[in-house]
Amino acid sequence: MTDIETTSVSEQGFVTNSQVGDFELTIDATDEEGPNPNQVLVADYASCFLPAFRVAGQQRDHDDLGKLQIDAEADLDDDDDLSTVRFEIYVEEDLDDDELDEIVDRAEGICHVHAALRDDLHAEISAEGGAF
Repeated sequence: MTDIETTSVSEQGFVTNSQVGDFELTIDATDEEGPNPNQVLVADYASCFLPAFRVAGQQRDHDDLGKLQIDAEADLDDDDDLSTVRFEIYVEEDLDDDELDEIVDRAEGICHVHAALRDDLHAEISAEGGAF
């Protein structure tokens, strides 16, 4: 049974339109009609980490962290592949460094994107010519 299905189409050039459930997402490798794939991945990672951070906070009896914000930065290597990702997390609730470190550690175990970014998770790929 498949849990997630998307359809991505590129009519020409480097723009891809992806249908994800009821939502459409435009990604452009040239940054002209939408964010590029690396930008989308970093934003997705941050968007997953924020709710994981909230859950981790709740598990440590911080039920109302207030507003959360991640400023994410990433570096690319010479092949334009992501080499590093950095998050600066801003939390409205006044927590000390030990509390924040504990919540971050727990959030890393909760965030699905964090778990997915590992060397052994690559797509299983098959290709079919003359499909259209």
